[in-house]
Amino acid sequence: MIRKLISRVFGGKKTAATHNEPAVIPVSGHGITRDRLSSGSRRTCETLQQHGHKAFVVGGAVRDLLIGADPKDFDIATDATPEQVRACFRRSRIIGRRFQIVHVMMGAETLEVTTFRGTLDEKTKTDEHGRVLHDNVFGSQAEDAARRDFTANALYYDPATEAVLDYHHGVADLKQKTLRMIGEPRARYREDPVRMLRAVRLAAKLGLQIDPEARKPIREMATLLENVPPARLFDEMLKLLTSGHSVKCLTQLRDEGLHHGLLPLLDVILEQPMGEKFVMAALASTDERVRRGKGTSPSFLFATLLWHEVLALWDKLKGEGMLKTPALYQAMDHILDVQAEKLAITRRITGDIKEIWSLQPRFEQRAGKRPYALLEQPRFRAAYDFLVLRAEAGEINKELAEWWTRFQNIDGEQRSEMLLPEQAGEKKKRRRKKKPAASSVDRSSGE
Repeated sequence: MIRKLISRVFGGKKTAATHNEPAVIPVSGHGITRDRLSSGSRRTCETLQQHGHKAFVVGGAVRDLLIGADPKDFDIATDATPEQVRACFRRSRIIGRRFQIVHVMMGAETLEVTTFRGTLDEKTKTDEHGRVLHDNVFGSQAEDAARRDFTANALYYDPATEAVLDYHHGVADLKQKTLRMIGEPRARYREDPVRMLRAVRLAAKLGLQIDPEARKPIREMATLLENVPPARLFDEMLKLLTSGHSVKCLTQLRDEGLHHGLLPLLDVILEQPMGEKFVMAALASTDERVRRGKGTSPSFLFATLLWHEVLALWDKLKGEGMLKTPALYQAMDHILDVQAEKLAITRRITGDIKEIWSLQPRFEQRAGKRPYALLEQPRFRAAYDFLVLRAEAGEINKELAEWWTRFQNIDGEQRSEMLLPEQAGEKKKRRRKKKPAASSVDRSSGE
C-alpha cells in the first residue's frame, strides 16, 4: 500500500510486474539532475547511446543519490556486449571470468560497464551448493533488474532524460528504510553467499532494516560462506571495514551469526575483554576517518583485528622458552597463515601488517640511538598509531605512547634530553680488533 502511494506521488508509471515494465520516475519526483553524476559516467553513457545502445548509471550510485549521499563510484549498465563496449572506447579493457565486464578509463576515472545479465537456467554452471560459477549470460534490462540482489540496487538512471527506472519498488523500500531481497532469499543466497555479508553492510551503512524474509535464512545458511573464494571474502571484508559504519557492521555480523564464516579468529578475539576493547577502538577510529573523508589503511585494520591472537601465541611461545624476537615472528607467521585459509590477504598487505607488529617491541627501547633509528622506519607512523591504540585500550602504559608522541615532535637537544639512561648490559660490546696473523715468512724464520 505504502509503496503504491509513494510511486503515485513520485509520478512514476507503475505497471504490472508480468509486463516487466518499470516505474518511470521523472526528475521532479526524485531530484537527481545529471550534474550530480561524475563527468566520466555522463560521457560513458552518452558515448554508448550515440552508438545506438541503452546505457544507464545503475545500482549503488543511484541509491546513494536518492538518500542524499555522495556515491563512491558510478557503475554503468548497458545492452551492449563487452566486445561492443570495448569497440566504443579506446581506453578500455575486458576483465572478469565469472562475469565479463569492461573497465572504461575516462581521465583519472575508471568506470565499470556491465552488460545486462540474463535469467539463470538449468545450463548455468553452479557448484554443489548452488553458487553460480560462470555467468556470461546476457539478457534484457528487466532480466538484469531481476538478477540484482536488493530492490534498492535495481534502480537505473538515464542521464539523457534524468529519469529513474524502478523495476522492483526500490524507491519505496528506501523511503520505508527497508532492505528487501529481489526473489526468494534462500535461492539468492545460494547463488552468491556474499549477499549475506552485503545485506549486513548495506543495512548498517544506509540505516535500513533487513526485511524479515531476507534476514531469517542468514544464520542457518552462514556456512555457505566457506565455499566462497578467499579473494571475494577479502574484498567484501574491506568494504565492510571501510564503510564508515564498521562498528555497527561488526555488531550485526555477530547478531546474524556470520562472523564465524568471515573471520575465523574474530569470535575468539571478541571473547577476550581486552581484545574486544582494542578492536572496537580501532574500528571506531577508522569510522571517524571515513566520515571525515580521510584515507584508511587495510594493513592497519587487519593488524588490529588479529593482534590479540598474535599476543596470545607470542606469550605462549615465550613461556615455552623461545627467545622474544623469534617467538614474535613465529606467532605472526602462524596467525597470518591460519587467516589466509579464509581471506586472501595480499602479500603487500601481509608485509605491512608484519612491519606494524614487529616494530611494537622496539618502542620500548628509549635509550641510545635506537629511538632515532625507529623514527626512520618507513612504517613508523602506522606502528606509532598502533601503539597509541594499544595505550588507549589499556594494553600498555599510556606513558610510553605519550613519550613517543613528544619525542617525534621535537628535535635537537630536547630529544637527546628525553633519552633514558642505558641499562647495564644494553651497550653493545665493542669487538676487539684481531691481531694480524703472522706472515708465513715470519713463522718460518721463528721471528
